Amino acid sequence: MCCIVLKLYYLCGMNTEKNISQMRKGVLELCILAIISRSGDVYASDILDRLKEAELIVVEGTLYPLLTRLKNDGLLSYRWEESKSGPPRKYYQITPEGDALFAELTTGWNELVVAVDQLIKKEI
Repeated sequence: MCCIVLKLYYLCGMNTEKNISQMRKGVLELCILAIISRSGDVYASDILDRLKEAELIVVEGTLYPLLTRLKNDGLLSYRWEESKSGPPRKYYQITPEGDALFAELTTGWNELVVAVDQLIKKEI
């Protein structure tokens, strides 16, 4: 995980806004797994709302392909539920494999935060 975030940062050059955007994309999978793991059955628009609340602005065109990939990788499943106001809705759940990956990514994230924080705060 650390290598991914650092590589994204390196590849982006000196454009600060682009760098921050790439770092956020690098942790998006972890954030989505966290939302679904803690929420149980969750509708895609609710995931978008939670990401926006956390100031991780994501558009549908980014979220839906990622949800599909996570589902195809066996990390998520979904069920359809009839809606009182429109077409049926797809609700996502995390699978045991998704929970296991979420735990691993969380550990990796915590280690990364500590390592980067040490480097940032270290006096030169």
